[in-house]
Amino acid sequence: MIIPKKLNIGDTIGVVAPSNPIIGENIEEIKKAKEIVENEGFKVKFSNNFFSNSLGYSASAKEKADDINEMFKDEEINMIWCAKGGENSNTTFEFLDFNLIKNNPKIFCGYSDITSLTNIITERTGLVTFSATNFKTIATDETDFSFKEALKRFVQGSLEFGNKENEYITIINGQAEGELIGGNLSLTKNLVEGKYKIDFTNKILFLEELGFETGPELASNFIAYMKQNGVFEKIRGIWIGNYEHESGIALEKILLDILGSNYNKPIIKSNNFGHCETKTVIPIGIKAIINTNEETKIKLIENCVC
Repeated sequence: MIIPKKLNIGDTIGVVAPSNPIIGENIEEIKKAKEIVENEGFKVKFSNNFFSNSLGYSASAKEKADDINEMFKDEEINMIWCAKGGENSNTTFEFLDFNLIKNNPKIFCGYSDITSLTNIITERTGLVTFSATNFKTIATDETDFSFKEALKRFVQGSLEFGNKENEYITIINGQAEGELIGGNLSLTKNLVEGKYKIDFTNKILFLEELGFETGPELASNFIAYMKQNGVFEKIRGIWIGNYEHESGIALEKILLDILGSNYNKPIIKSNNFGHCETKTVIPIGIKAIINTNEETKIKLIENCVC
């Protein structure tokens, strides 16, 4: 794996919008996020097509990919932060210059729809990427927890997940070691097969989902597809994050309904990543250990910035 360099106060953070367009109230939210980040001592630079809405529902795939490529190429940029989620960041895949990215490693992070990009970049280049708060969310979250988690990981190089108040629940007992992979359930499911698939072999799979958009029936559909394509046979363990649906049905219940009573790989649950206020930073491609006998049931065992 390629470990990106850590972030230092005074560095320049490049911000890209590879998913839904930055329009309406998002513009003021992005400006507020920029102000917060700059107050911490960083410089912020928006990509060339950052405010583009050339298709009427987003910037074009090439515009978005060009922005990502340019940010990796730009020697002034020390980190690339995705602005927000949405639905179609995967349209950029065929236009991404994976060799350029590999040869210019930098911190690259985001969550939700950005799951497509973080996982495919790690798969194709070996660069460790990060599931973390989006740039916009710095301004729209009710607390600064997620932003502080990002600074803790990227500036201090911390290996902690969240803080001591974060509760970890055991769903299935056991121990497992493997590289972290995953993120949003619906986006991870889309990377199981096809030209742009990722390798789940011997990985620890972390999953979260937005219950507002994905009810239990659809979540069940996604998990069943993954099971039918051998994902849960390949991985070593599962870490479940935030999922809130009006039915009160938990993601772990849906998962166990599909996997069956004989599934024996360790599964843990916490509420410190996903579509929630408490978003820790999960490095994709870095080894972690699940041990359900420990109070903190998952730990990183490798540095994720250098």
